[in-house]
Amino acid sequence: MATISKSNFDFLNKLKKNNNRDWFNANKDEYLKQYQNAIDFADALLLEMNKHDNIETPTGKKSLFRIYRDVRFSKDKSPYKTHWAGGFKRATKELRGGYYFHIEPGNTMLGGGFWAPNKDDLQRIREDIAADDSELRKILTSKSFKETFGSLEGEKLKTCPKGFDKEHPAVDLLRHKQFIISTKFTDEEVLSPDFVLKVNEVFKKMRPFFDYMSVAVTTDANGVSIF
Repeated sequence: MATISKSNFDFLNKLKKNNNRDWFNANKDEYLKQYQNAIDFADALLLEMNKHDNIETPTGKKSLFRIYRDVRFSKDKSPYKTHWAGGFKRATKELRGGYYFHIEPGNTMLGGGFWAPNKDDLQRIREDIAADDSELRKILTSKSFKETFGSLEGEKLKTCPKGFDKEHPAVDLLRHKQFIISTKFTDEEVLSPDFVLKVNEVFKKMRPFFDYMSVAVTTDANGVSIF
């Protein structure tokens, strides 16, 4: 079972203190070693996830984001990220929701959901909630969901969206522009031999939420596929 090594965290901590090109180039071999460690972890996670979901992302390496920061429009000109991050996309138009992992000393988290639903998808989600919010409520208030993710996150409108009843009992859900869930891990958990399995279990617990949202954005009001 691939694990995140202690030396991986040591490298990230050193990079945080020496976030410049000269140091990075002088330690390129160590970077490549720890990058491979992150790839091995992502490959092992992908293998586990494909046992219970259909993942489009072909390899762990393809799931990982670049360590190089885009500093063009940022006040922070540090050239490198001080974490590993990646995402897995579900396959086919019918399966929606994205899995995200962020591995960083003192700040490791997993996330998932719908960061930027397009206008049509957002409208379908809201119409489904307005018609009957009980199924989504059941998912969000389940013991498994609350213990793992707490509550639904994401940017919201300040008021009810246009075209919906501002007195609707589900106005708290209708105001969402994003539908995101997340959870955090301690460094001890990240460095444990079974971290891949723990991450996989968290991603499995996202499935009821993903499956509900997938139906909402891929079917019409009569439950017929729009494709």
